Amino acid sequence: QVQLVESGGGLVQAGGSLRLSCIASGRTFSGYTMGWFRQAPGKEREFVARITWDYGNVYYTDSVKGRFTISRDYTKNTVYLQMNNMKSEDTAVYYCASSRSAGSIVSGQADYWGQGTQVTVSS
Repeated sequence: QVQLVESGGGLVQAGGSLRLSCIASGRTFSGYTMGWFRQAPGKEREFVARITWDYGNVYYTDSVKGRFTISRDYTKNTVYLQMNNMKSEDTAVYYCASSRSAGSIVSGQADYWGQGTQVTVSS
């Protein structure tokens, strides 16, 4: 059974930092792409960042470029999202996801989803 479990969310002031973690289990993720999404209240879920498991190729949505960094650790089967210089508009539930297609995950298509972790940025 595949599981993606997020952690690291919380309350942070504007300009601050948080690091989200996603522990993946239940299968080998070689050949997969891991991604982070977020959903703010009253809005649709949106793509944030993705990384290919094997080669570490990354891609970000424009609004987080230069502030967020996605990475992965093979030894821990974990994907991270380091969020710096956070803004109030980053407030959302953040989800980890995994897809067999690096292209499809950017459009929101994934094979597996985590349950989400709340991030709140106070101004």
